[in-house]
Amino acid sequence: MSDRGGIFAGDDPFAIARSWLVEAEASEVNDPNAIALATVDAGGLPNVRMVLLKEIEAESFVFYTNYGSAKAQELDHAGKAAFVMHWKSLRRQIRVRGTITREDGSQADEYYASRSLKSRLGAWASQQSQPLSSRGALMAEVARVTAKHGPNPERPPFWGGYRLTPVEIEFWADGAFRLHDRFRWSREEVAQEWVIQRLSP
Repeated sequence: MSDRGGIFAGDDPFAIARSWLVEAEASEVNDPNAIALATVDAGGLPNVRMVLLKEIEAESFVFYTNYGSAKAQELDHAGKAAFVMHWKSLRRQIRVRGTITREDGSQADEYYASRSLKSRLGAWASQQSQPLSSRGALMAEVARVTAKHGPNPERPPFWGGYRLTPVEIEFWADGAFRLHDRFRWSREEVAQEWVIQRLSP
């Protein structure tokens, strides 16, 4: 890969991803860590929604949600997912595909505790993805859980994290005349070495 230099250089795709995210944090107006997370339901019908990526670890990507939500049910059923992280300001994107496991331990507790109090109480109040009669009903539930759980609520047992461990990561950067630069890191199994290929735009 003699021409894999500049923003694509390096032997660790997670380090490259973190570097790109740091750049985006300086240029994106809102939520530079937003990802479009794709799942499939039990019938194989695709589903996609925006989620905030909370950590890029040494070998995986971590985000959080309500375990009763549609996305969580689809993640648990399939055990696989994909996402794309796109930054208009940088004209770059990262595409990721891989396997899914829950992060339901101390790391999830620490992240939950770092959120604002209103966000923590909101996690208790919302039955994510379920039908809701009105906004007023939701706010009434927020008031109820606030009175019940107080100023330091514990993480709800139905709320936590997911870890996506990739078997494929693609780094994409806009090129003149739509001749984009694309490099795909792939491996059949997580324990294997990465194979890096330049892809046609």
